[in-house]
Amino acid sequence: MEPAVSLAVCALLFLLWVRVKGLEFVLIHQRWVFVCLFLLPLSLIFDIYYYVRAWVVFKLSSAPRLHGQRVRDIQKQVREWKEQGSKTFMCTGRPGWLTVSLRVGKYKKTHKNIMINLMDILEVDTKKQIVRVEPLVTMGQVTALLTSIGWTLPVLPELDDLTVGGLIMGTGIESSSHKYGLFQHICTAYELVLADGSFVRCTPSENSDLFYAVPWSCGTLGFLVAAEIRIIPAKKYVKLRFEPVWGLEAICEKFTRESQRPENDFVEGLLYSLDKAVIMTGVMTDEAEPSKLNSIGNYYKPWFFKHVERYLKTSREGLEYIPLRHYYHRHTRSIFWELQDIIPFGNNPVFRYLFGWMVPPKISLLKLTQGETLRKLYEQHHVVQDMLVPMRCLSQAVHTFHNDIHVYPIWLCPFILPSQPGLVHPKGDETELYVDIGAYGEPRVKHFEARSCMRQLEKFVRSVHGFQMLYADCYMSREEFWEMFDGSLYHRLRERLGCQDAFPEVYDKICKAARH
Repeated sequence: MEPAVSLAVCALLFLLWVRVKGLEFVLIHQRWVFVCLFLLPLSLIFDIYYYVRAWVVFKLSSAPRLHGQRVRDIQKQVREWKEQGSKTFMCTGRPGWLTVSLRVGKYKKTHKNIMINLMDILEVDTKKQIVRVEPLVTMGQVTALLTSIGWTLPVLPELDDLTVGGLIMGTGIESSSHKYGLFQHICTAYELVLADGSFVRCTPSENSDLFYAVPWSCGTLGFLVAAEIRIIPAKKYVKLRFEPVWGLEAICEKFTRESQRPENDFVEGLLYSLDKAVIMTGVMTDEAEPSKLNSIGNYYKPWFFKHVERYLKTSREGLEYIPLRHYYHRHTRSIFWELQDIIPFGNNPVFRYLFGWMVPPKISLLKLTQGETLRKLYEQHHVVQDMLVPMRCLSQAVHTFHNDIHVYPIWLCPFILPSQPGLVHPKGDETELYVDIGAYGEPRVKHFEARSCMRQLEKFVRSVHGFQMLYADCYMSREEFWEMFDGSLYHRLRERLGCQDAFPEVYDKICKAARH
């Protein structure tokens, strides 16, 4: 009887604790129990399955043979939708919880779902320096294959589960973007199924209007079925230099200067407060000093942002050699710094050594098990935003982030923005240096209210001709949205391609004002 009595007492104490603290508090602050016991093992099983599947498919070369049939199946679904009267808009049949975006796509329940099972690497052409992939190929798949044969993407966005389709239809960035631009700028061709079921290939010289309109369109011009992306020779390591900087003026000056140096293959900044940061610059190399080798991606290693912070706390510069694939996914294990809010002790050495090999939980599973109550609480008390602003406005932008949301660390990633047609381009006719300011975490500004604070931040970004990444919550009105983005080419193509009755406008798909 004693164990039963003890269990009953524990249960009673737990219920009393829930009563005192409130269910919402427990759901947010003790979620680690469910994540550690269920989501980490499940995430590991998912990763093993998809890794083995991708390896087998590529070795058997079955993907290229099956690709054509899969595309014809998508065309068939679209034509059947037309024959049935085109009664609703179309969207991909991929469940909303599988996307990396934290936004819940309620339109999936009302739109015609077109099933798109395209998740394989089709071809690697080292002579043309091109990789041809299907839209659901992830960055984890790409790095696993390309680095094993000595190649890489010029821009390889951070998280393993980001897909090529998401990075094209949305956007993608990495610490090499100061040389190569956004993910869309390393793409050389897109293949799409349009609203009438026809297949089209577009490049900068063939169907160029569509080529430049596709990025950031969020699947509202057609269904992406393949993409061709530039590849470049890879080296074994990244020689990474860490430099702590104090004072916002000095931080902005140092970051801008390093972003303009072509010899830097990688540039990144982590801002730990308004006036404290670590600026990192890296170059690819095949040689490494053994005493400075740091395989930061190993499961037992400290989370990268915590490792970087040590240089700030000890007021010293550092030099390390990091294996290339470890560098590309340096923020993956801690989901930048989001995992510290889910598993507060996740960076503890004991946890890392015992359970770090299962980290991180898949973002898709976190979304699937989030629940409506927790989702609303996160919406009101959590920020996940990337704002792209001209580099010349960096100091002003950091002050605005500090005053409006006060979230640290802040990720700084420079990129060049070419003057090309499409939804996103500089105000002038010349390429301009921009910076992605990423804020992920719990706001510490007093009386934070998500809608008003984010609208204030969005207003600032529009005022400096900046852009908001569309994976995040967007609170702009339709007029404000089209003030931020250049819709001239986009709207012209929607009318020409018959998209107005086939796909929702991008604003209606992603903005809160349209979805509620």
